[in-house]
Amino acid sequence: MLDSINFLDGKRKYLFVILPMLFIVAICVFVGRANRDDFDMSRREILLRRIGHELLLQSGDSTSRVLPVEKITENVYQISFEHAFTFQTDSLVNTTRRLLAKDPLAGDYVVNVLNRGKSGIAYGFAISPNKKDDIIACVGRRQPKASYVINIEFKPAGIITAKNGCLLGSLPLLAFLGFIFWSPRKPRKSLPDDQNTDVFTIGETLFDPKNRKLVINEKTIDLTGTETRLLRIFAMAPNETIERTRLQKEIWEDEGVIVGRSLDMFISKLRKKLECDPLIKIAVVRGKGYKLVIVDSGQV
Repeated sequence: MLDSINFLDGKRKYLFVILPMLFIVAICVFVGRANRDDFDMSRREILLRRIGHELLLQSGDSTSRVLPVEKITENVYQISFEHAFTFQTDSLVNTTRRLLAKDPLAGDYVVNVLNRGKSGIAYGFAISPNKKDDIIACVGRRQPKASYVINIEFKPAGIITAKNGCLLGSLPLLAFLGFIFWSPRKPRKSLPDDQNTDVFTIGETLFDPKNRKLVINEKTIDLTGTETRLLRIFAMAPNETIERTRLQKEIWEDEGVIVGRSLDMFISKLRKKLECDPLIKIAVVRGKGYKLVIVDSGQV
């Protein structure tokens, strides 16, 4: 149970950093995607007006207007014209295909030409990214002059795919978060149970690892978990040099990050808590590590 709590405590610091980052990235991604979609939709409407403009020019009309493009439904747009005109079916197909190739969200779409004076579809065709799936008929024919409107219906998968691509782009960050939080944890090296519960006598100090306390001259001093693990390593090998690499490995390896300055900081904190006992001190062994020096009371 304690190992599980320690595990969560060790990983929580990553969550406090990564979760806000993930939240910020998600907001930026989706806001950016929304802005991009709005831009692409505006660009699409310009392309649709260009289709109407070129059709009028092809019919010999360079003066009448293409009316504002109307969005009929979420995926259907309508191109309207000021006056009646005539058009060549293959020219309509080629012009539409050429201009909508510049629309990043246009995949499959269907074009229907309606005559305002009659019911039904005057002409229609379907375009797909795979040309084998195109449906085009009656090319090479000139349609009679009439008051036409052109409806273009886009398959919504183009927009959905773009948003899915956005989500896929964020998967590496999610995978990194999962790796940090759910990566297998090495079991913490611990002392046998009988040593875990022992109270060490170091100089004139009683060291209680289980309760994380020092008792010096009837004064009780609390220790942190890291300070307790560090002092216990020294207490089990008094007057012996303990290498820095061993201390770093045994204290911080389970957290996944080893920082040299952290060891110096905790050594300094331990020294301050032990300074009330003149019989013990933590000495630096240059180039190697540290040593818990215990002085014989007769030498003081």
